[in-house]
Amino acid sequence: MDNLVIGAKGQLGTELRKLLDEKNIAYVATDSKELDITDEEAVRNFFNSNKPNVIYHCAAFTAVDTAEEEPGKSTNWKVNVEGTKNVAEAAESIGATLVFVSTDYVFDGNNTEMYLEEDQPNPRNEYGRSKFEAEKIVSKVMTKYYIIRTSWVFGKFGNNFVFTMLRLAQQRKSLTVVDDQIGRPTWTRTLADFMLYAIENKIPFGLYQLSNDGQCSWFEFAKEILKNTDTKVIPVNSEEYPQKAYRPKHSVMNLSKAKSTGFVIDDWHVALEKLLKSLN
Repeated sequence: MDNLVIGAKGQLGTELRKLLDEKNIAYVATDSKELDITDEEAVRNFFNSNKPNVIYHCAAFTAVDTAEEEPGKSTNWKVNVEGTKNVAEAAESIGATLVFVSTDYVFDGNNTEMYLEEDQPNPRNEYGRSKFEAEKIVSKVMTKYYIIRTSWVFGKFGNNFVFTMLRLAQQRKSLTVVDDQIGRPTWTRTLADFMLYAIENKIPFGLYQLSNDGQCSWFEFAKEILKNTDTKVIPVNSEEYPQKAYRPKHSVMNLSKAKSTGFVIDDWHVALEKLLKSLN
């Protein structure tokens, strides 16, 4: 087996499968029912039997607020940390390459400049802590790996901010959206493209940050999503919209390392427009 997609039915996994199909690249796809990554023996047996060369690890627990409810022992930790450890150890044992997706939430958001790959993470919520722990495991266990930090993911498949805004706009005449959290939106297609680009072009192994170019607040993102609707978008600060999990105020990641590989990155406005056109 050349390629294995874990978490194949999620928002990113589905996009990645679509891209692999378009490129006529053979792969095997699994979800949690077919391969429970929290089961160490099951993962080891699956990898030993199938011997994938490249593993795209798209499985993750991403319910950020739910992750706050059971710190350290939740499904969040079992999937994101223990599951990733199982995958990394099994992948290393057969000499495979692992492509692992992480998050901007490994940063506390206190930096007013763009975060570099080498900046010290300081996660402030349980989801961010689990993903940072997984990053450390992958970099320690694996010889051949790509850790790709991303942010504000949206796409055609699964639940995300774009679909939430479009749905709410059909129900309400106005929406309030926070304007004091700044980041970079990421189209799943852009992320999937880079994951394959890394493998196909044999770029140096290691940690990369990848999103669409440009930056915005959630309010600005929402305004762009709904610019062709009659729904009014009203800015509010985070204190007016309390959530269980801390959100970084400024999690803009520097993309220079990914760009230095020759990978071309669309601005988020362009990526959003491409997605919205694909929905029509």
